[in-house]
Amino acid sequence: MKRQNILITGASSGLGYTMAKLYAAQGRNLALCARRVDKLDALKAEIAESNPNVTVSVRQLDVNDHDQVFEVFNAFEQDLGHLDRVIVNAGMGKGASLGTGYFEANKQTAITNFVSAIAQCEAALAIFRKQNHGHLVTISSMSAVRGFRRALTVYAATKAAVTSLTEGIRIDLLDTPIKATTIHPGFIRSEINEKVKKVPFIVDTETGCKAILKAIEKEGANYYVPVWPWAIMCRLMRYAPLRMLAKMS
Repeated sequence: MKRQNILITGASSGLGYTMAKLYAAQGRNLALCARRVDKLDALKAEIAESNPNVTVSVRQLDVNDHDQVFEVFNAFEQDLGHLDRVIVNAGMGKGASLGTGYFEANKQTAITNFVSAIAQCEAALAIFRKQNHGHLVTISSMSAVRGFRRALTVYAATKAAVTSLTEGIRIDLLDTPIKATTIHPGFIRSEINEKVKKVPFIVDTETGCKAILKAIEKEGANYYVPVWPWAIMCRLMRYAPLRMLAKMS
């Protein structure tokens, strides 16, 4: 079935921003939220100019305000009449090697990427269960496959947790009309990694997001995107020695 009304968190920049533009070009209606509402308003205006028949609702949301997550998701449901798909995309990548004095940054990443993902999944699934249909999409990462060092240590752990969380949700939803998909992006250029100079196999944001949307539409369990080389790399990474992983991060 076509998922017409799509909610995207973290839509003011990066993957969320570009996914919104691509969905608008397909004629999908959008519920967009992020902390920077000025960016959302600018995106809404841009979409209105190029795709005037698309309905776009925007609301400010800090996903770490968990009560607000439920309020905003429910408000979006009222705005659009129902929600067909929710993409849990908001996240961050602050942090450093543990024991080096950056606990607060590591904690912030852990809360934003995992605890707040739980809040978003709870809010989305409450709506889906009530209407007895819907598609939950969580944006994980290739780093979920193995542990990583330095700034990626906690980040990778949170993404592994998101992958496991979504699998548990899938088990819980067996034999229901509600679907749950996990997307594991490889290296896609976005705001979260714009300062990183040398990254293997990196693609631009639009190319990466087109691969993400193609995978989402299949509504299966787990996807590693872009398919080349990450569908193969995910298998190699599971057995790679630690010294090889150290060279990747």
